[in-house]
Amino acid sequence: MRVLVTGAGGQVGRALRELAPAGAQVSAFTHADLDIADAQAVARAMHEHEPQVIVNAAAYTAVDRAESEPQLAERVNGTGAGTLAAAARECGARLVHISTDYVFDGRACAPYTPQAPALPLGAYGRTKLAGEQAVLTELPGRALILRTAWIYAAQGHNFVHTMLRLMQANGAVRVVADQLGSPTAAGSLAEVIWSLLVHPEISGVHHWTDAGTASWYDFAVAIAEEGTALGLITRPVTVTPIRTADYPTPAQRPAYSVLDCGSLAGLNIPPVHWRARLRGVLGQIRNG
Repeated sequence: MRVLVTGAGGQVGRALRELAPAGAQVSAFTHADLDIADAQAVARAMHEHEPQVIVNAAAYTAVDRAESEPQLAERVNGTGAGTLAAAARECGARLVHISTDYVFDGRACAPYTPQAPALPLGAYGRTKLAGEQAVLTELPGRALILRTAWIYAAQGHNFVHTMLRLMQANGAVRVVADQLGSPTAAGSLAEVIWSLLVHPEISGVHHWTDAGTASWYDFAVAIAEEGTALGLITRPVTVTPIRTADYPTPAQRPAYSVLDCGSLAGLNIPPVHWRARLRGVLGQIRNG
């Protein structure tokens, strides 16, 4: 199977490359390699590599900065997604497009199904929703949109690395306790994507996260406990819960972004609890 991966320098893109199964011919493009909003550049990449599947892991993910850079976020998340979908249509490829829990407003009290109304709160969510709509318009029936949440990995800039650094440096952190979601290891998502690629009959919008629900405070407490057990944190750490209102940010976050992943239950890949996945990622960090 010939697979073209965009966003190959990001957390999910790297995991897709690392976990590629035997027999997969992967052409990986970072943002520096390929501007996905540049239709001519995308067409050249399609012509050169002739992918059977495109996995779009490219995204503008700076949630707060998107409020002051909405046009740049739209170029990557909206226009870029549509450009890839149009190219996939032209070359007969399937497209797997990664989206986000931020398309929801967070006012639900039960996990969001893929069919739940999308009501994004900020520029990041709006541009990701625009990308979803462009993909479905350009490539109906042959596109798979996979929403996920709270992604982290052993490499890259993410909540886990930030917490480890602050905990080791300061011995104390204050973390929001009234936003709920499902921390998800990039490797978990990559494993599911590779599994989905052998199921061409699956299309439309689906959700995937690691199992379980946590607040950012819960996540931070687990990082402190597991990080200490693994020797990544070598001093006592105090984690103090705070409210969202105590930590204002340019972008409003959904207070509840737990996703219902039941539509992919037929894959027979039971989600692993987020805490077990966290332990594995911290082990990777410890081992370098």
